[in-house]
Amino acid sequence: MARWEPNARGRLEQAAMELFQERGYVRTTVEEIAARAGLTERTFFRYFTDKREVLFSGSSDLQKRMTDATTDAPEATAPLDAVAAALEAAAAALQQHRDESYVRARHALLTAHAELRERELIKLASLTSAVAQALRKRGVAEPTASLTAEAGIAVFKVAFERWVTGTEPRDFSQHVRTVLDELRAVTAGSARPMEAARRESPRRRRTSK
Repeated sequence: MARWEPNARGRLEQAAMELFQERGYVRTTVEEIAARAGLTERTFFRYFTDKREVLFSGSSDLQKRMTDATTDAPEATAPLDAVAAALEAAAAALQQHRDESYVRARHALLTAHAELRERELIKLASLTSAVAQALRKRGVAEPTASLTAEAGIAVFKVAFERWVTGTEPRDFSQHVRTVLDELRAVTAGSARPMEAARRESPRRRRTSK
């Protein structure tokens, strides 16, 4: 693992990840994390509510980065394009500030523990709501704001999964762009069958008479 950062939060994160990998997530205690970091339990709880939150410490910063990018997109930007800008901003930040080994280790922990997956879903739901609110501030009406936010976070989840588990050397931003293109292809393709069905319906009704 990389050396500790010279701040209490960074030291606690580093210590927690080391212990989770050495002893297992369930067997690791807050007391042990604090001791490994050379800090007290009181200091631990100044930064985190419990040991799960150590793995989600960047959630607030990520949410702010995404909502700011959504809000600050040029006025004429389509809702999905505004969210796309937010996703790229988030991807670039994660790529820059998180070591690949840490990201993979964290992903393995979430995959192995239901309570961590549950916490991840809660965080993603909060992120979705925040992005939808940012779209509404831009004047995007419902249900478009909520649908676009949900689609954007789905893109984020799929792109992240590909990034952290894949063997291709692409960075997170490239995965985001690829999944966005796939989403656009799906939505563009789904309109044609629906239109064809609507055109076909009157003929079927006439035939059935």
